[in-house]
Amino acid sequence: MSTQHDIAQPADAAGWRVLAPFRFREYRLLIAAVSVTIFAEGMWAVVMVLQVIALDNNPTSLSLVATCLGVGLVAFVLVGGLAADRLSQRSIIITVEVVNTATVAVVALLGSTGALRIWHMAVAAAVLGIAAAFFFPAYSALLPRILPADQLLAANGVEGVVRPVFQRAVGPAAAGVLVGATFPALGAAVVAGLFGVGLLLLLATTAPARTVVADPRRPHLLDDLRDGVAFVARTPWLLWTLLFASLFVLVVLGPIEVLLPFVVQDRFTHGAQTYGFVLAFFGVGSAVGALSVSSRPLPRRYLSVMMAMWGVGSLPLAIVGVTSSFPAMAAATFVIGVTDGAGMVIWGTLLQRRVRAEMLGRVSSLDFFVSLAFMPVSFAIVGPLSNVVSMETIFLAAGLVPVVLAVVAVAAAGMRADELAHPLR
Repeated sequence: MSTQHDIAQPADAAGWRVLAPFRFREYRLLIAAVSVTIFAEGMWAVVMVLQVIALDNNPTSLSLVATCLGVGLVAFVLVGGLAADRLSQRSIIITVEVVNTATVAVVALLGSTGALRIWHMAVAAAVLGIAAAFFFPAYSALLPRILPADQLLAANGVEGVVRPVFQRAVGPAAAGVLVGATFPALGAAVVAGLFGVGLLLLLATTAPARTVVADPRRPHLLDDLRDGVAFVARTPWLLWTLLFASLFVLVVLGPIEVLLPFVVQDRFTHGAQTYGFVLAFFGVGSAVGALSVSSRPLPRRYLSVMMAMWGVGSLPLAIVGVTSSFPAMAAATFVIGVTDGAGMVIWGTLLQRRVRAEMLGRVSSLDFFVSLAFMPVSFAIVGPLSNVVSMETIFLAAGLVPVVLAVVAVAAAGMRADELAHPLR
């Protein structure tokens, strides 16, 4: 069995550490396709919200659509991980892009003809969630097979910059301006076109040499899944980070994804544009955090730093819940973005450095499954909850609870001792 260390490594070039992966052609094509796709996803996040509000200006309807997205993702992410360890990761990603393009194109067509309904949006959200469930494990398993191990931090840093800039900044801002000046169906048409461009770039890539050979003694999918679960259960830093993430998502994601659009709409003029720009500040902050971490060696206390970023970094959500000042809300979301981006780059690198290559797809899918298990629950309850509890109280809880969860996780997993016993510099 070979590993990612067998990849031919060109001589080091001068320049930023974060730019090193661009010396590989396959990586350049892959990250270009991923960048276009992420930009489309960023636009879609706003187009979807504004389209639902245009059809039915009610938080419960948006909760329904967002819940379908979450259910699709969570229900299939384990299957996606098993597929990533057994099938061609490149083929999986290409198939996902075909599904994304077709689904959003149908929404655009229905919207432009006046035939679009909330249930259409719910079905589309579920399909896109299922597609995402296959994309993330396949991408995570593919990256170590086209890059040397010592460039994974840089590659994760590039994605950590590209994803927030396009998904949380440029994409939402562009969608807010476009939909605010026209109508949601046009925004959906543009998103479908972007997915199509990403598909063409993926088709230009070539399949990497198979670097992991499936064990013939372990032919059943359930055996694969059981091995992945067992690995997570006996790895404290991994287990407790996933438990933290699952509760973090329950407390934080619903308020951000479901309630924030209504907070912005109620407190600011030109709600569509303002919502896009609020998300943009989060995206810019995430890019700054990702770039800061990936441009230098991994922190010696990498687990402690990661948990501090996610725990303490949630505190500004309390400000988001009470402020009617755009600069204050923008600054709060920027800080949240910085800490989120830095933590995610460290986390992605840990999975790729400390998990065996032949198990990375399964562990990545378990990561998404466990950490997102409560996402549809958060989406489903926060809309109705906002009718009986003030949004200020909900955002205050979202800011404070993760701090407590992070302290518990660090202590229970013995993370401070673990990171010293397993240095990754």
